[in-house]
Order: sequence, then structure tokens, then C-alpha cells
Amino acid sequence: MSEEVPITDERDPALVVTAMVDHVLGLAATWTAWDGRPVPADDDRVFTPHKALRRVADHMVDHLAEMEARLAGRPTIPDHWHASAITTPADLAPFTEQDLEEARSRLPRLGRIWADRLTELTTAQLDRSPGEGWTFRQIAFHVGESTYYADCVGDLSAAGTPPESGQGEVVRTGS
Repeated sequence: MSEEVPITDERDPALVVTAMVDHVLGLAATWTAWDGRPVPADDDRVFTPHKALRRVADHMVDHLAEMEARLAGRPTIPDHWHASAITTPADLAPFTEQDLEEARSRLPRLGRIWADRLTELTTAQLDRSPGEGWTFRQIAFHVGESTYYADCVGDLSAAGTPPESGQGEVVRTGS
């Protein structure tokens, strides 16, 4: 994912976020076929089904907290963890039907919170957000880019293998 200013368009920002959730859950539905090997991304990071879902949810929570703090006129609380660079032992666990059901419960609720908040903002509020940083519209489009994490794991339904970049590679799991 890029930290460049997100490009926005005419799409409703609430739908951008909920469409991202739908995309991620569509891929996650195939992840019970995961073979347990972390999948390298296009940089030094690796992803697993659990890590991808953790990053999507964390990203949604982090930017929602930023938006709410700015609306309330409070400073934001920075995230110092650098979670996409870390692969935890829990990230390496098998991805089960129960994990999928948990994701199907949690992510749509987070998406709904985002959609409700964004829908209540006027166009002026979306495009001239209080405080420093991206506009709320730009933040919503950035959160919509969270598909990156799920796309790194990919659709495992076809052959039950990770995307091309991960096939046959030895991957360090400490990143």
C-alpha cells in the first residue's frame, strides 16, 4: 500500500470502504485452502490469511480513530507498531472455517461503522476535514486500498496455492 495522497473519484466514499470489505471477504472465503506458507509481497513483507485480515481490520480501526479524533478536535494517537512489518505466531496459524466466520462477522460491522460515519458527513466535511492530514474522502479511499493485504494472499480456490510470487520460495517469517 502506498502512503502517497490517495486519488479519489466520484464514487461514494462509504461504498469504497464497504466494497473493500466485500472484496477482502470474497478472497478470504478461499483461504481455508492455505498451505501454511507465508506469501511474499512486492517488498520485504510476507502475508498470511490471518495477517491480511488483521491488517485490514487494524487499518480500518486506525483511520476511524483518526477521523473521530479530528472531528472531535482532539489530536490523533499515532500508531507506532508497524504491524505490516511483523508476522506474529498467531498469523501463522491454520485458517479455518471458524476464522472465516469471525471475519464475516467483524469486517462488515467495521465497514458499516465507516459507512454510517461517512454518510453523515457533508461534501464540505469530506473534502475540507478539520486538523492536519488527508481529507476524510482521501482517508476513505486510502482505507479502500486495504484490498492490498488480501490481494497479497490472493484467491486460493483454483489450485490451493499462493500467488505466483510465493510459489516455491523460502520465506522468512519474522518480518
